[in-house]
Amino acid sequence: MTRAALLVLADGRFPAGGHAHSGGAEAAVKAGRITGAASLEDFCRGRLYTTGLVSASLAAAAALGADPVALDEAADARTPSPALRVAARRLGRQLMRAARAAWPHPELDALARRFPKGAHQPVVLGLAARAAGLGAADAAYCSAYESVSGPATATVRLLSLDPFDATAGLARLADDIDRVASEAAEAAARAVTDGVDALPAASAPLLEVGAEAHAAWAVRLFAS
Repeated sequence: MTRAALLVLADGRFPAGGHAHSGGAEAAVKAGRITGAASLEDFCRGRLYTTGLVSASLAAAAALGADPVALDEAADARTPSPALRVAARRLGRQLMRAARAAWPHPELDALARRFPKGAHQPVVLGLAARAAGLGAADAAYCSAYESVSGPATATVRLLSLDPFDATAGLARLADDIDRVASEAAEAAARAVTDGVDALPAASAPLLEVGAEAHAAWAVRLFAS
């Protein structure tokens, strides 16, 4: 196993399409829930412990070799918003392209054939980690970090926020990321033996509502 692969997979410059998505930040900015560095940090913390935890657990389970089709169905069941399901599959399709180029693997090929329009991004992320020789904890960390780094980067652009302030907020979330990644990896281990119902199903209704409103905007900076 090469841990350097984790740096490649988690790098914001990895061509997985995440730069085009705000993780709900654009809708939250318009609604006045994110107005600056402090409220951005609060938003990211809430996202981390809800959808971030769910995504990290799905990624960790995929990295452990759980059935990706069952995991994709579990992701669908945990994503009430049609707009977010579409976004997750688009991101999954783009990540699949990048992962297959970086770490060719028959399990990635099989998932691509099964979901030509894209599987949910966390499932693809977990399989990409597996193809790269990484473990469940690595996949969980990568997913958990993505759940907060994406909104933080987007908010810098949306509010012309000082990037140093946004980065400081991410740094203060380090302990929270540790906790979420650890909980996700533990849940994934249970899911391998007990089935996908063992995975977390934390909800974030404002993210779901915001995503549906955002999808209807005529003009927007981010795809989601």
